[in-house]
Amino acid sequence: MQDCETCAYYVYDDEYQEYYCDMDMDEDDYGRLVSGYYRSCPFYRDGDEYKVVRHQI
Repeated sequence: MQDCETCAYYVYDDEYQEYYCDMDMDEDDYGRLVSGYYRSCPFYRDGDEYKVVRHQI
């Protein structure tokens, strides 16, 4: 799987002082994700906002 720390959906919750996946998925998708059904996370989105800019340089 891709590294969750670089995912755009991996956010910090100030109240619980921890990171979590903020992707809105249903129970079936979550079950498949934690059981290892997927080779890589189908919800992963690169959170690097400057990737396009570096590509243009």
